[in-house]
Amino acid sequence: MLDSGLSTSGCKTCANNIPTVACIILHSIVGNICAVASSLNVGKASPMVHIGACIGAIMGQGGSKKFRLTWKWLQVFKNDRDRRDLITCGSAAGMAAAFRAPVGGVLFALEEMASWWRSALLWRAFFTTAIVAIVLRALIDACLRGECGLFGKGGLIMYDVTSANISYHLRDVPPVILLAVIGGILGSIYNHLLNKILQIYKLVNEKGIAYKVILACCISISTSCLLFGLPWIASCRPCPSNTSEPCPTIGRSGNYKKFQCPPGHYSDLASLFFNTNDDAIKNLFSKDTDAEFHHSSMLIFFATCFLLSTFSPGIVAPAGLFVPVIVTGAAYGRLVGMYVGFATNLNHGLFAVLGSAALLGGSMRMTVSLCVIILELTDNLLLLPLIMLVLLISKTVGDVFDEDIYNLIMNIKGFPYLEAYAEPYMRQLTVGDVVTGPLQIFHGIEKVGNIVHVLKTTKHNGFPVVDEPLLSSSPVLFGLILRAHLIMLLKKKSFLITPAPLGSDASLQFSADDFAKKGLGHGDQIGDIKLSKEELEMFVDLHPFTNTSPHTVVETMSLAKALILFREVGLRHLLVIPKVSGRVPVVGILTRHDFMPKHILNLHPQLLQNRWRRLRFKLPRLR
Repeated sequence: MLDSGLSTSGCKTCANNIPTVACIILHSIVGNICAVASSLNVGKASPMVHIGACIGAIMGQGGSKKFRLTWKWLQVFKNDRDRRDLITCGSAAGMAAAFRAPVGGVLFALEEMASWWRSALLWRAFFTTAIVAIVLRALIDACLRGECGLFGKGGLIMYDVTSANISYHLRDVPPVILLAVIGGILGSIYNHLLNKILQIYKLVNEKGIAYKVILACCISISTSCLLFGLPWIASCRPCPSNTSEPCPTIGRSGNYKKFQCPPGHYSDLASLFFNTNDDAIKNLFSKDTDAEFHHSSMLIFFATCFLLSTFSPGIVAPAGLFVPVIVTGAAYGRLVGMYVGFATNLNHGLFAVLGSAALLGGSMRMTVSLCVIILELTDNLLLLPLIMLVLLISKTVGDVFDEDIYNLIMNIKGFPYLEAYAEPYMRQLTVGDVVTGPLQIFHGIEKVGNIVHVLKTTKHNGFPVVDEPLLSSSPVLFGLILRAHLIMLLKKKSFLITPAPLGSDASLQFSADDFAKKGLGHGDQIGDIKLSKEELEMFVDLHPFTNTSPHTVVETMSLAKALILFREVGLRHLLVIPKVSGRVPVVGILTRHDFMPKHILNLHPQLLQNRWRRLRFKLPRLR
């Protein structure tokens, strides 16, 4: 799940045209800095997760040969399993760096990122995030001796602002439950609106670069007009007398922005709009500030943030969703606290924290990782029971209406991400019902011209290899060979004049590095290999280079059971063999795309009726 919707503006174009290292630096780092600095309502967490995942992918392919940045000790990681592990650890590191939440980063990778988790990956991700925390601590200490702006304020806890002595009782639970239910509904509305807007943005962005730039400029100008125009309608408020902070605030950050107010007064709406998202969250989470914000100002801020957080992602800039949802949820929670606070002991700052948790749970549908991240942000374990309650309720309410925001974005982008569960209609189908053709099969000793023709006319990455024994009238399945291995055989021109087997010694002329995965689309292509007419008439012995033990399933196996096998083992190809042996030793090959609901429902449209009946009654999806 390299990009997986975490960064709504991916790096697909860069990966095909320029080195991935430059793509990360130019697109994710510089782009996100400019987007956040321009006051767009976007976050930094998703681009940082994207950066960490891309760095892990680069390490998994041994570096960059174009810039001569390769290390021999990294060659051992050039395989599918280690590359997945490195990408997962990189995403955990990105989340830990974004929120200074090392444990939350590990749980985020476990709950949302990785589709194939194992015990060894747990301690590797934990080690990665621990290094991130140490490096951050060192940078913060270095900044305390110099000038690094606002970086490092608050140590490793970004929002250490809630009260240390929280006292809540049973009568405080009903308002919290109400906040969680409404948060789940708002999260579903947010997902629905963002899904529709991203579909429109996709149509606009497909028209060319000029349309992408125009769209980004329109969103930026509209955001600036709202941020500078709305504070004019808010009334000025007198400075509180019990604050230790100067009022109005002098400098870039603080709770009290003057904005056209007389001396001794401040604008509460400008104090939120004219701050960074981090400072706005601190202002909303702050304790003993129940009288600092007016009801109308908080309502305007919530509506504006909700609107901008749906329109800002999807433009041609690396944009995250975490921080905008936290800001919007904090405004929503404080607004609820203003109306029901008389019935509870909780202050408005605590309602803001719970509101962020409610909107995050209703939109992103994560529980454990979000709970730990919020606790690491606020540095207050006393909030644990309330945050757990809010997250569970908001997620359950949101699941009644639609999927989480990441799945919706992945569906728009067309990423074949496999869920951990099987849809109910998959139990009614067998693997033979979803296998599509035509199936391309190679013989153990194949003609070079046939291999070149198949590779040029298909995009398949795996091909069954069959043999026809002398003592048997029907062919048998010998194994599976990958496209990359076939291209390497053609590149090395290990050809035979006659169709006679070479034996196992033929593989000695190749090194392990020759057959290592190239990764990220930078391997050799069939169009780059030049062969003469004489070479096309020669033969290749595929036996020494074929995987003789591929995973196979019988065509009568349940599709739901095959999905669990495919996902848990971490496969890329799953061969389907016939129940009764005959002239065809293999029926087809299943890949990730064959398990996608869109593909299955296109093959069997009659299943749509049962599926829509379940959605119409809004039964929650069991995960």
